Amino acid sequence: MNPTPLFLPCAAGVEPLLADEVRAILTAAGAPRAAESVQLGRGGISLIGSVHTAMRLNLESRLAPRVLWQVAEGRYRDEEDLYDIARTVPWTDWITPRQTLRVDTSAVRSPLQSLHFASLRIKDAICDVMREQTGERPDVDPRFADLSVQLHVGEDYAQIYVDLSGEALFKRGWREVQGEAPLKETLAAAMLAAAGWHGRAEDGDLLDPCCGAGTIAIEAAQIACGMAPGLQRSFAFEKLAPFRAEVVAWQSMKAEARSRIHAPAVRVYAGDVSFRMTDFATRNAERAGVAHAIDFKTVDALQRNAPTARGVLMLNPPYGERIDAKGTGSAPGGYRDSRETFEGGGTSQAFFAALATHWKRQYAGWTAWVLSPDAKLPQAMRLKESRRVPMWNGPIECRLFRFDLVAGSNRSEPREERG
Repeated sequence: MNPTPLFLPCAAGVEPLLADEVRAILTAAGAPRAAESVQLGRGGISLIGSVHTAMRLNLESRLAPRVLWQVAEGRYRDEEDLYDIARTVPWTDWITPRQTLRVDTSAVRSPLQSLHFASLRIKDAICDVMREQTGERPDVDPRFADLSVQLHVGEDYAQIYVDLSGEALFKRGWREVQGEAPLKETLAAAMLAAAGWHGRAEDGDLLDPCCGAGTIAIEAAQIACGMAPGLQRSFAFEKLAPFRAEVVAWQSMKAEARSRIHAPAVRVYAGDVSFRMTDFATRNAERAGVAHAIDFKTVDALQRNAPTARGVLMLNPPYGERIDAKGTGSAPGGYRDSRETFEGGGTSQAFFAALATHWKRQYAGWTAWVLSPDAKLPQAMRLKESRRVPMWNGPIECRLFRFDLVAGSNRSEPREERG
């Protein structure tokens, strides 16, 4: 297939980080033209790429939740126009009638009254094209479809994409229990990218003292070991006709990625006040293949001393249960995230004030990055941030605060918020 427009969505505010990541991936892979075509957009980046480009981005992107292959676009006024646009696609080039499909629709300022009806008309177009060419039509599978089609409609323009990823890319393939951590791997990777931490010796060691299920530590360890995030999972494109002819190239790509795994140049440290969560994070790290690169320790964040002379603290802090004494946190799968209690003060306010005091005594020379939905977190910690980066944790607007830790009080003035 000829090079085609690709779109990689991401959380608001992550677009520049994703653009830099994709350019670096493609440049290293010897695809400078695709790298040069990268353009920032609202909610993601676009580029022109080949089948090999799409496969590599699925395998190696840490920040994008999906890789979408554009198959059609055009102006529309109603659902019948969308039907006509979808009929221009040779759908038999993608699947057979014995495979399944699903259609999802997103919209920005669209005049359409029903996105569900728009999805139905795209489905009808696909089935009609295939029935006319083969005499059969595929079934719809809303959960595990072989072909996942995404329709995006604006005010008067529509794009139709094939989702090449299937399950979102933040699902790296190592989680055993769903829903045990509120932080997605893509957001953990965005936090590390915003901090400029790439696992190099000059970046310093990394510590997450409130690690929960271990998402930040595992993501950091994989980065430090040069491990591609998609090596332990499968992708939707593997079932689609244009990519089945590329099996040898795909296997070679994965083998080359495995050959790049190496011993880490830095150490990742992690821990939690709860024995249960530390044990759970350790088992997650084992499944992710990076247990050897992380030092886990069950200890109160208010009592943990700096493991090295300099480094980076990176945390998505807990509010509520996991601040309690060792072993009292909820079991995995029953973990209750109580971030909403922060605004009320009480235990959380006291914890963060004490944490900042501990850092100034024990972590002078370190840099701390803290993700929080509370814009007043620096006041609660009685620290001055040197930087704040807007980030979205799902629907929740957050800030990633940077604190340059020195002994005693920190009097540096905050810079203006970017983005």
